[in-house]
Order: sequence, then C-alpha cells, then structure tokens
Amino acid sequence: MDNSLAAKPLTGPGVVEVAPRDGLQNEVRALSPAQRVALIERAVAAGARRVEAVAFVHPGRVPQMAGAEEVMGLLKRPDGVRYSGLVLNARGMERASASGVDEVNYVVVASDAFSRRNQGMGTREALAAWEGIASRAHAEGIGRSLTIAAAFGCPFEGETPESAVAELARIAAESGAEEIVLADTIGVGAPDAVTRLLTAVREQAPGVVLRCHFHNTRNTGYANAVAAAAAGAAWLDSSLGGIGGCPFAPAATGNIATEDLVYLLRRMGLEPGIDLESAAAAGTWLGTVLGIQVPALLGRAGPFPGSGRSGERGEE
Repeated sequence: MDNSLAAKPLTGPGVVEVAPRDGLQNEVRALSPAQRVALIERAVAAGARRVEAVAFVHPGRVPQMAGAEEVMGLLKRPDGVRYSGLVLNARGMERASASGVDEVNYVVVASDAFSRRNQGMGTREALAAWEGIASRAHAEGIGRSLTIAAAFGCPFEGETPESAVAELARIAAESGAEEIVLADTIGVGAPDAVTRLLTAVREQAPGVVLRCHFHNTRNTGYANAVAAAAAGAAWLDSSLGGIGGCPFAPAATGNIATEDLVYLLRRMGLEPGIDLESAAAAGTWLGTVLGIQVPALLGRAGPFPGSGRSGERGEE
C-alpha cells in the first residue's frame, strides 16, 4: 500500500482539499485554469498536502472543469504535495496519466438511478469499469482512490443500505483500491450512521485507507466529520470557503469548509496540519473571485485566540 495515503499527518485526520474540483464544479462562474492554479497554490501554502486538483470529464457536462491538462501543466510540484484527478472512464484515466497526476479518484454511486444520471451506467457497470482503471493506475505507480457516492442516501432511491455500501467496498478493495472514500453526496447522514458504516466497511475491506466526504446540506456535515475522526477515518475531505456540491443531484450543496473543519478539529486537540488564518484568507479570496459570500464562517467570525497556529489550542 502507498504509505502516503495510509499515513495520518500529525495528531489528527488529514485534510484533502477538494475546492478546486468538487467545490468549483457546482459554481455558476467558471474560473480560468490560471485562477484554479492560484486557488490550488493558496491551499498548498496553507498546508494542504493532498489536493483534488482537476476532473478529467467532458467539458460539455461539467464546463467548470474544462482545461484539466492546462491546470496540471501550470502547477508547481513541491515535495510532499500530491495532486489527484477525478476519472470516470478509461478515457479519463488516459488523460490523467498523460497529465502526471499523483492519484486518481474514481466514483461508484451506491444507487443505480443516481449512477445512471451521474455516469450514464449502473452501479455494477461502473464497478466493472473500475477494474481496468485500477489496473492501469497500479502499473503506472499512480495512487488509487475509489469514492462510493450517495453512501448515506440517494435523492432518487432514498436510504442507502449499509450492507450494499460495505459490499461495494469489499469488491473495490479486491480490485485494487488503496483508499475508499465514503461520500455523503446529498448531505443526509448522521453521526451514528457514520460510525456504523465505517465499522462495516473496515470489516469488509481490512487494511484499506478510509476517507470521508461530507456535505453540510442539512447542517450535519461537521457533526459527521467529528464522528468519522472518532471512528478512525484517516482523511476528511473539505473545501475552502465551503463551496461545492454535485451538479447531478438536486440541492446537493455545501461541502464542509476547510477553515471551519480545521478550527473544530484543533479545538478538539487534533492537528490536521493546516494553517487556520491562511485557510480562512483563501476561502475569503475565493468568494471574491467567484462573486459570492462563501458559506464558511471562520472568515467572518475569526479564530478564537490561540487557535490559529499549528500545534496550539486556545485556552479558556
């Protein structure tokens, strides 16, 4: 297994910055490749060491992600920083490989109805296609993450059975996933479900790195992140400013904000390795570029004294 995926930075779960992909894909204003590179560089400057930088998808379906190759070509490659790209098919994998990504992230939706809207194929078809992608990535030394989307609920089919998600995780692990990401794509999960699902997936895919992706659509995202950290998730996805969502799911808005998540973890005595003030400033800057007020609260409220520097906790 790739130790860079397995290792947990410092004393808390690591943070995977997803604003450049999952964040921007749902925004009305499309940023230029140069602006997207500027966002990534701000995330890295704040301490992010894993960044979901691009998506190798058809620009007709997700125009905000056009120019993935240009973004990758403009990025600096500092030591210790890994850039991932979303791929949904063999053509996407081919583009990702040529662009020099460090990791690929493939998505399997836990429900057929949502899978067909998102990828134009059913869940089992998507899982079968993953095998070829995982094989090529492994041969080329590229990290392999598989996201199980709608792991806590589907906008078209309702509740997602935990047993179905665990079974998908088992198959994914057997076919080459180094990391499994449990995604609450529409923001319907609750902390008890997070604990149960992580336990079930760990039983079916022992040794695979576990990561969680939460949306704050119904104001449960941060509570779910705390539950995931307590249950041993190695990584948590978050988005600077709290922007994002899924363009193929109704009302699937609001990734949890990187700056708000880091503040929460640090007040709990966990250290995700992100500089709080830099992250908040990056989220505020992103809102200005997009012409919106971002959902993140830390940029407006400010940190509590002593909570912004790496390794320190605020004293009460």
